[in-house]
Amino acid sequence: MKKDIVIPVVKDVHIAVVKEWNADFSSHDWIIYLINNLKGPLESVMIMSRGKHRDGRKTSTFRHAFKVVPAKSSIKVELIMENVFPFMNEFVLTYFLGSTLYDKTFMAPPHSISEANLKDLPVMDAQGVLLD
Repeated sequence: MKKDIVIPVVKDVHIAVVKEWNADFSSHDWIIYLINNLKGPLESVMIMSRGKHRDGRKTSTFRHAFKVVPAKSSIKVELIMENVFPFMNEFVLTYFLGSTLYDKTFMAPPHSISEANLKDLPVMDAQGVLLD
């Protein structure tokens, strides 16, 4: 019974945190991106984000929906404030690829989002922190 259930593995779809210049506010902001490095589009995409601190504090829960994320592209999801970097931040991603439903939780452990952890990102011409 349970052995017959196939849970598809998420590959080549990423959540990344990128530090960008915000001309409106003349500041550098950290932005969450969804990266689709597949050859096909993601459909009915939903992302839920929240953070928890070990002292019991929690962030607000945010939910985002995107009808389609084209192949080999990225999409801006939300701004993340530096004061939640000490939290365990999680991003739950759900999407359809064809008729198959995919689901993965990406985690950003405390203090993992930093300029020291920047690396080249797939699809984007930018550096950022890839979450696992």
